[in-house]
Amino acid sequence: MRLIKLANQDNNDNQMTPLMKAIKSIHSVSASGDSILLEDIKKQRASQDLFGSLSTPAISIDTDPLTVKGIPCEWVKPNHKHDRRHVIMYCHGGGYTCGSLKYARVLASKLALHSGMAVMSFEYRLAPENPYPSALEDAQTIWNYLMQYGFGAREVVLVGDSAGGNLALELALKLKAQGRLLPKGIVLMSPWTDMTMSGDSYKTCKDADPVLSKEYIRTARYSFVGLNDKFNEEIKDFKISDSDFNFADPKYSPVFAEFDEFPPCLIQVGSNEVLKSDSYNLYDKLIRDNVTVTLEEYEDAWHVFQMMPFKKAARAMESVSKFIEELY
Repeated sequence: MRLIKLANQDNNDNQMTPLMKAIKSIHSVSASGDSILLEDIKKQRASQDLFGSLSTPAISIDTDPLTVKGIPCEWVKPNHKHDRRHVIMYCHGGGYTCGSLKYARVLASKLALHSGMAVMSFEYRLAPENPYPSALEDAQTIWNYLMQYGFGAREVVLVGDSAGGNLALELALKLKAQGRLLPKGIVLMSPWTDMTMSGDSYKTCKDADPVLSKEYIRTARYSFVGLNDKFNEEIKDFKISDSDFNFADPKYSPVFAEFDEFPPCLIQVGSNEVLKSDSYNLYDKLIRDNVTVTLEEYEDAWHVFQMMPFKKAARAMESVSKFIEELY
């Protein structure tokens, strides 16, 4: 069990505070914020697609689209000699309301380049149009496809960021409940693990997080569980009590699940995230359940900072690569 706090090592890290201010400014323009209106969510989806198109590494990567039982998918592979025995299954983030293959291609490409492995990325159905358990059903469909494709469970590394981290955990928990073999390892980047929003970082990082807010997370979770139509005005004004819905159910908040016999896990989180407690509380629970786990906290870093073209992100991806290498 390891908990690592990574201090700044970049030459320009004294510029991180203004950088995060710039990121917050850009994000505030493109994000739907705390809106639950579908037209606003669609605007955010479009802005994320644009970000993906502009940010994806342009060289050394091949992409092969395919459809699996109606689910748009994409193989993202290094276009040079690479490991064909093992594969990464990647669950993208986006609060369960946003995200596409274009958006996912940013991290999928980095994962492929750093690990030297093919990455299976997929476009699961999004809320509010398709609330729980649509995304989980799609994830299991892709898992089953990989098994039928010829990979064994222990030849797959499961990776997820943000809501995709939630999805990766829920998929592994579902497989465990079904008595099936689990992936060789799990990598979680800024995972969303606690929909009760009970962690200390919702307060301590409230003014430090340039990407997420408590209000955004609150609205995303209501979209995810399908409460938009019933509680439209109450959600808008944030008047719904947690007692109106059991967000502590492990099928929504995996931090409350039982993880005995889980594979090794790597968790990465930024020091400025309102979701930081989600990672720490998950880490503590995994330790209590005797799971081999490493938690890396990156100083002056924000939610899923790994997507950005900075040295800090490169170091994080190198750590992911090392973790995967050590699994085999």
